[in-house]
Amino acid sequence: MSDQASPNFPTRGRYAPSPTGEFHLGNLRTAMLAWLSARSVGGEFLMRIEDLDSGRSQEKWIEVQLEELCRIGIDWDGEPVRQSERHGLYAEAIETLRGEDLVYDCFCTRAEIREAASAPHGDLPEGAYPGTCRDLSTAELAERRATGRPPALRVRTDSAAHEFEDLLCGTVKGRIDDFVVRRNDGDFAYNLAVTVDDADQGVTEVVRGADLLETTGRQLWLYGKLGLSAPSSWVHAPLMLGEDGARLAKRHGAVTLEQRLAAGQSVPQVVGELATSIGLAPPGSELMPADLIDGFSLAGLAGRS
Repeated sequence: MSDQASPNFPTRGRYAPSPTGEFHLGNLRTAMLAWLSARSVGGEFLMRIEDLDSGRSQEKWIEVQLEELCRIGIDWDGEPVRQSERHGLYAEAIETLRGEDLVYDCFCTRAEIREAASAPHGDLPEGAYPGTCRDLSTAELAERRATGRPPALRVRTDSAAHEFEDLLCGTVKGRIDDFVVRRNDGDFAYNLAVTVDDADQGVTEVVRGADLLETTGRQLWLYGKLGLSAPSSWVHAPLMLGEDGARLAKRHGAVTLEQRLAAGQSVPQVVGELATSIGLAPPGSELMPADLIDGFSLAGLAGRS
């Protein structure tokens, strides 16, 4: 895949699922919105499998997830890219950061991180990592390495500020803590991989769930430090909610496509329900995503759930 959008397709969107289980309806709705946003302006749409988590990703879910997307009418350009086959790119990015003295080993346990993150840290967000291992002396490093505990790798951000415009959330400002770019099990971290991948694939528009809004500042920091071009458009769509107003989850009953079909609904009925939940169609609609392309606009989704 070219690292820049084609002049014939100035918009390049993507959907990037993690193969750790079945999609729930909220996942399918986000995929539909990302697809609609790209296709409604004649853009390209890419599929990327985010299977970096070696402990949770399973091969069987890749086939299941791609099949479900096809069933609801989502197509994509080219072959799906798999993060597990792109380790070389992520390693190069880390070496670039290392060359600028922007990474350090972190030996903190999860309990230590939780305890440290619970304390106030000035203008950093709640739960931010305070830099416990940032300035360890040579002796302290040797002592920690002697324990045999493998370190994670964090970046030195110096509480950098970020600001960006989100189509639905407006101006987003904040500060960034020293986040992980490689976990202590050796897996590369989400923020590093997604930044490298979106830049390498020439993605111009990111449409994803609002639960990932807080990661964007970290990714923008990485784009800058790695000298990469960031997407020009960010859209964090509302999460799909259950009848109780809470984020859609298994406790809400039939929350997957297969469960809805088993209960007697058709695919157009399920897609119609997804569209209705975000204000794109009236209740009771039976349709497919292609029926929503004409006149589609993400800007009309603000405040929906």
